[in-house]
Parts: sequence; C-alpha cells; structure tokens
Amino acid sequence: MTAPENDPAGERPADPTGERPPEPPGLRGLADLVRPRVSVGQLIVGLLCLVLGFAAVAQIQSNERDTTFATARQDELVGILSDLGQRSERLRGDLRELEDTKAQLERDAEGGTALEEARKRATTYGLLAGTLPAEGPGIELLIGDPGRGVKALNLLDALQELRDAGAEVVQVNDVRAGVDTYFLDSRDGVQADGRPLAAPYRFLAIGDPHTMTTALNIPGGLVKTLRGTGATVSITPRAKIAVDAIRSP
Repeated sequence: MTAPENDPAGERPADPTGERPPEPPGLRGLADLVRPRVSVGQLIVGLLCLVLGFAAVAQIQSNERDTTFATARQDELVGILSDLGQRSERLRGDLRELEDTKAQLERDAEGGTALEEARKRATTYGLLAGTLPAEGPGIELLIGDPGRGVKALNLLDALQELRDAGAEVVQVNDVRAGVDTYFLDSRDGVQADGRPLAAPYRFLAIGDPHTMTTALNIPGGLVKTLRGTGATVSITPRAKIAVDAIRSP
C-alpha cells in the first residue's frame, strides 16, 4: 500500500461529490465577527441623525439669509441701489447750494461792511469839508462888538480855539467854516471867505460843550482877549446844535 503524497499548497483534496468542504469552526467565527451587522435600531438612529443634520444646516442658511434684502429680487435690489444713488446725489447738490449760499452771505456781509465804512468816511469828509449839514450837542458863542474893536484876527482865534477844543463843525453867522476858511478886515467890518459878517458874531460849534466852554474861559484865553477889545461874550451850552449852512463842493 502506497503512502499518500503531501499537498505542497496545503490545500485539502476536493470532495469527490464536487462540494466545497466545510470551513473549520474557528474561521467561521472570525468571519462572523468581521461581517457588518445592521439592525433596525441602527437604521432609525442614522436616519434621525441625518434629519437633524439637515435641519441644522437649513437653520444656519436661513439665519445667514435673514437680512433686510434677503428676499428681494435682483431687479428690486437694482432699483433700491438706484434710489439710494439719487438720494445721495440730491444731498450732495443740497450741500453745494448751502455752501454757495454761505459764501454769498459772507461776500454780502463783507461788501455791506465795506459799503458802510465807505459811507462813514464820506460823511466824515463831507462834515470836514462843510458840504453836509450837521447837528449834535455843542455851544453857541455870541460875540457882540458895540465899539467895533473886534478884528479878523480875533474871529480867527475864536475859530482855532473851538477846533482845538474838539469842535467838529463850526458855522459863523451864515458861513460854514471849512479847512481853508479865512477872515479879512475891510472898511465895512470883517469878511469870512469873502463874505461880509455883521456883529454880533454868532459861532455855532458841534462838539463836547463842557470841553469847549472850559477851553474858551481859561485864564488869559479867548474870552479875556475879546473883552479886552470892548466886546461882549456869552457862551451857551446846548444839547442840540443845528448847523445847516454848507459850502459849495
């Protein structure tokens, strides 16, 4: 009897009936452990997890889209942007108009100030030149000359004393005194700017009454000098002196 040969591959001889021999019990147990098992409970849990995950994603997306314009269509968004642009342009236009108005007002204010200053200067020059009438507080200086001893020099001194005391406007009888006013002696008396003056000589001076009165009455001053010629002198402060005589421009 011949001994059986060893199978080099370690395989079992085939079953003469053609069926695969049964696996050993150990291998069958290992295969059962490796093979995945899915139960009904596991399917339900997985389905629940899937539903919850989908709901969470949907909620997040919904929160991200929850803005003012989330539901607006594209044409609506274009319209809104166009309206905002128009409003912005209108506001910029209003701002430009306000800035122009401000600049115009500033120019008008500057022009008004310059015009007012020019008017004040014109008034001052007119008063100094004697081309404008004037009124204000001042004094009336009345010089009587019964002995005809008052000369042109005495009247010129009176005018200079009044100006030195702050007189702004002076009128002698009906002659408006100016910066170039002069007095001359004549056979008929005294002339002022070529016009004859008749005594009493009446000076109307606008300025501070107290200052002018004090200046004329200083010891050895104009009043004493005039009285030394035989003239009579009276000084009357007044709250309002009207000088209406004017000089030709």
